Amino acid sequence: MASNNGRNSSEIYEGQALLYKHTLGFIDCMCLKWMVELGIPDIIHNHGQPITLSDLVSTLQVPPARVGQVQGLMHHLAHTGFFQRVTIHDNIKDKEAYALTVASELLINGKQICLAPLVKHFLDPTLLGSFHEMKKWIFDKENLTIFDISLGCPLWEFLKKNPAYNNTFNEAMASDSEMMNLALNDCNGFFEGLESIVDVGGGTGVTTKIICQAFSNMKCIVFYLPHVVENLQGSNNFTYVGGDMFKSIPKADAVLLKLTLHNWSDNDCKKILENCREAISSKGKRGKVIVIDVVINEKQDDHEVTGLKHLLNICMACLHNGKERTEEEWKKLFVEAGFQSYKIFPFSGYLSLIEIYP
Repeated sequence: MASNNGRNSSEIYEGQALLYKHTLGFIDCMCLKWMVELGIPDIIHNHGQPITLSDLVSTLQVPPARVGQVQGLMHHLAHTGFFQRVTIHDNIKDKEAYALTVASELLINGKQICLAPLVKHFLDPTLLGSFHEMKKWIFDKENLTIFDISLGCPLWEFLKKNPAYNNTFNEAMASDSEMMNLALNDCNGFFEGLESIVDVGGGTGVTTKIICQAFSNMKCIVFYLPHVVENLQGSNNFTYVGGDMFKSIPKADAVLLKLTLHNWSDNDCKKILENCREAISSKGKRGKVIVIDVVINEKQDDHEVTGLKHLLNICMACLHNGKERTEEEWKKLFVEAGFQSYKIFPFSGYLSLIEIYP
């Protein structure tokens, strides 16, 4: 039987399921936060094998009244891909247990790649609370960010005023940068032949250190906000320089912009790229800019990757008035900043590497 709007009951139920799923979607985030805060991936890893519910609640010292709730949480996290429910055998009977998956392995502390700091940062109540201001933000006429509206200042100013939060932010960005090691293993060709490189917006230098280790004769500079790098120590071919990328950028054969441009509007990106072009052109030879960022390509990407890119686009817009870009939008930026050509290469699951030439 069709409803008043012409939809049959099956279609309406599907719409209801989608609506409820996203209305309750915040619980997915909170379950992830719960898992990380309790260190459950670490517990299973240290256990040496899939862990039963009884062993897990014993390790966590969960009150008996909450054992059923823990089981519900673990079942949901298994359904969403963070654990695998398996059967283990002992001398008495078969038991259900929880094993790690690729996603939860990325949350084990002490591993070279551990994204737990990133999860903790993005699920911090301060950041999450700002997104309740999306209605006010979308009607704002002063081009404020959500942080401007919720906290009274931009993110970068907030970080400068709050050292503890700044530390968690830097830890989050550093953990994400460790993923670069995996991706850069296949990208050494992009850095061969360079005598110097400056990583603009390079944070604490995790990515730059990876490049330095692979190319010990290359002079590497991390160029970032003065209050972030002022107490950081470099080495013979690795240095930290504080400054403002909107004013000038240290001279080098190449400039690296890793997940930097998506933080900024088109006008701001144009200015940054113009300063990059000046930095690589002043040494008397044809340098290049290397951009590691998102390129939206709905025709080629699978549905899940496209969904992630759209979420990132909303995040960048809300927090920084930035954006993720299509190839056509990138091309327009490069041309307006005075560059002559570019090439796009796959870099990681959702990122691309773009070489830009003056």
